[in-house]
Amino acid sequence: MEPEFRRGHGSVYDALAGGRIDAARLRRLQVAAMPAPAAEEPLMFGIDVTPLARPDAVFADEMVMVQVRGVGGDRYLPGWPLSVLTGLHWGCSSWVDAIEARRLRPGQDHADVTVAQVSNPLADLAATGKRRPGDPPPLMLLDAGYPATDISHALAGQDVQVLVRLRSDRVFYGDPPERAAGRRGAPRRHGQRFALNDACTHHAPGIELARRSARYGTLRVRAWRGLHQALGRSGRWAGYPEDEQLPVVKGTVICVTVERLPDGRKPLKDPWLWHHGPAKADARLVDLLWKAYLRRFDQEHFHRFAKAYLGLDAAHLASAQATDWWAALVMAAYTQLRLASALVEDLRRPWHKKPEPGRCSAPTGSGWDSAVSARTWALRPGRRKPPGPAPAVPEVEEQAQDPATDLPQKRQQARYAHQGSQARSLNNKLRTGRPVNGLCTRSVTTCASLPRCQSHLHQRSCRGSGAAPYTTD
Repeated sequence: MEPEFRRGHGSVYDALAGGRIDAARLRRLQVAAMPAPAAEEPLMFGIDVTPLARPDAVFADEMVMVQVRGVGGDRYLPGWPLSVLTGLHWGCSSWVDAIEARRLRPGQDHADVTVAQVSNPLADLAATGKRRPGDPPPLMLLDAGYPATDISHALAGQDVQVLVRLRSDRVFYGDPPERAAGRRGAPRRHGQRFALNDACTHHAPGIELARRSARYGTLRVRAWRGLHQALGRSGRWAGYPEDEQLPVVKGTVICVTVERLPDGRKPLKDPWLWHHGPAKADARLVDLLWKAYLRRFDQEHFHRFAKAYLGLDAAHLASAQATDWWAALVMAAYTQLRLASALVEDLRRPWHKKPEPGRCSAPTGSGWDSAVSARTWALRPGRRKPPGPAPAVPEVEEQAQDPATDLPQKRQQARYAHQGSQARSLNNKLRTGRPVNGLCTRSVTTCASLPRCQSHLHQRSCRGSGAAPYTTD
């Protein structure tokens, strides 16, 4: 990826198509490069799925429909989803520890992949000495799209904590009351109903914290321990033995209420969190959990950095296996950048805000973007010129103008103004969809949203314009 080899990169694609990477050894090396946590604080990890959309790869294998977020709304395009495992840290920097990127195969449950991604690093932490006996259990942070109860049940018995954001329509139950003596029938399994979006069903919390924050104003944290969900024999529980009752997975439900957001806006709704671990949640742990979940958003910055500057979605590969190798190389390259971040100074522009003394920098916005994008520019399709200032042009002596061939200055200005008005008129026609020279000028995105093109010329113009551009998170 050096600038001297921008011409073809054929060897890179050949190596990805015929090479081999030991994923387990690479993951252990990534874990060994993690910095040690502070005393009496758990190691924090985040898992999230990012899409690699490939709508133009017609013959690629093992592709599924992935959700791509963009300005015009969410769209579903063919591609490969990657489940990314990162290590998170406290502090003012958004650097993370890139550990593993695992592709979700067709028909594979992302909850099973998440359980495997949580279980495998536990052995790597013990083998590399990053976690010793007596240290707090590692903390896994997950978004609202993950089944909290299913993952907690699958990880039961392992020395790990799970912190999952909950959707506001979830319903939990407390322990049933004691059964009266001599009463017949099966005992009750669920107690008082606890709906997250219905405050009338909330009983008094077991833990309640209140404080004043400079960023959030008045802050209130409430925790209810011993709640569980009522499971049904569907989905992941469809194959559960019929002669056994479904399990009761108890955990702690946490609600965080703030007066304002850091930018001054009012929050739309209060976030809810689910915690499950080997130790019972106390006031100190609850105070740590809601703060730890804020670090999960560093992984969103990592996804954007890997795609925009490291070319995670730039290499258009036709093989799913080659995509796995490319994702592994990007993770390793990010680790090298993170380890070298302390060896260089920030390349701040005059308009960048000067950081406070002792404040560390983020991987974007401080000169890393221009330095890294120059290395990955050649892998991006349709681009041949690297970013940065244009090379200096040698000065040439001015030659005398020929009055017979050169137009006067006023006539040149009039001609440029006429060309500009023609360009603006054409742009307005393209924007409004009016026909130009008998052809339909509707965009490909608008045409793709219609069930059927009404005009034969419209079909020809839409097919000839190529695939619609897309943006990822």
